[in-house]
Amino acid sequence: MKRSIQLSILIAALLWFLMFNPWIAMPVDFWTMMTISGCILLTMALLFDRSWLADIKVSWSGLFIGIALALALWGIFWVGDKVATWMFPFARPQVDTIYSMKDSQSEWVIGLLLLFIIGPAEEIFWRGFVQRGISVRSSANVAFIVTLLVYGLVHIWKFNFMLIMAALVCGFVWGLAYRLWPKQLFALIVSHAVWDTLVFVVWPI
Repeated sequence: MKRSIQLSILIAALLWFLMFNPWIAMPVDFWTMMTISGCILLTMALLFDRSWLADIKVSWSGLFIGIALALALWGIFWVGDKVATWMFPFARPQVDTIYSMKDSQSEWVIGLLLLFIIGPAEEIFWRGFVQRGISVRSSANVAFIVTLLVYGLVHIWKFNFMLIMAALVCGFVWGLAYRLWPKQLFALIVSHAVWDTLVFVVWPI
């Protein structure tokens, strides 16, 4: 793994620690910090390796695929929420804790940030930069697994099992899609941005 990717992952882990940990009070609200973090991730992807730009093919088909994948993922989470609530008493309270993070900002602002900054920046960083970069030095399968695990683990600082599982499910779907169709990064960017907006603002689960 290239040192630039290792450094970027460490910085991402630090940013997620600052956002989610219960011990440090940040001087800005969660969504401002999330937006700043997304911009930092995107900046690192642009500074260290811009080869992922070649995988972004803007097209109507990519737009429709991205929206369809986001809707399918929302459906998976809707079913998963019902099953988890039935199986685990702690599931719904933990999900409600995640949604309580919306209290610090208006839903319109959150939706715009997720759709145009946070979602796209995260997908470019994790799939376009990290997963793609690891696959160049190793193999596509190793890159998929490593990126999935790191993407899930950076959310551990919230100490919320449902949040970690949500990150792993999303990371699995988007990571596998990028593993199979690396030239469809635009569709995955759309999917990430639309899914974030759906699940947090439009149709909360």
